[in-house]
Amino acid sequence: MRTWRLPPDVDTDQLAPGNAMKDGRLETVARHCLESVRPEFAHSVRRGDVIVAGANFGIGSSREQAASVLVHLGVAAVVAPSYSGLYFRNAFNVGLLLLTCPRALDIADGVALRFDAREGTIALNGGVLLPTEAIPAFLLDRIDAGGLLPELKRRFATQASQPAPSPTTPPALP
Repeated sequence: MRTWRLPPDVDTDQLAPGNAMKDGRLETVARHCLESVRPEFAHSVRRGDVIVAGANFGIGSSREQAASVLVHLGVAAVVAPSYSGLYFRNAFNVGLLLLTCPRALDIADGVALRFDAREGTIALNGGVLLPTEAIPAFLLDRIDAGGLLPELKRRFATQASQPAPSPTTPPALP
């Protein structure tokens, strides 16, 4: 996987430009993702690549497409020191992993890295390990499911396959 280094304060309009959202298709938005910051990004990003950015990634509007477009393009994760609160919520809900790393800017553009979100580490060449903030298990499970909707579909399918509790017997406690 390759890293794509971005500056601080990348906003939702840079990720999902408003003029590209007119036809409502994510494919159209994807062709213009980050074109004002890294014009080559949308055409060169590969499945499994990682965005490394400065602070305040995802500031701006609440448009969900700003996170969905990165999932559509195959981005494995975003690494930054901080995120907009709305972007953070949207990202995990659409299945985009965000790794909060105070030392994100120690990661150069175009380098290979490995990460373990459950362990909270990013491994760089040369054995350098960068810590990331802990992510609650339920959010990591949501990422593994592919986002909130697939997670709910899986949960409801599991519940539907279990026998209904008897009206005279209280349900078992977890």
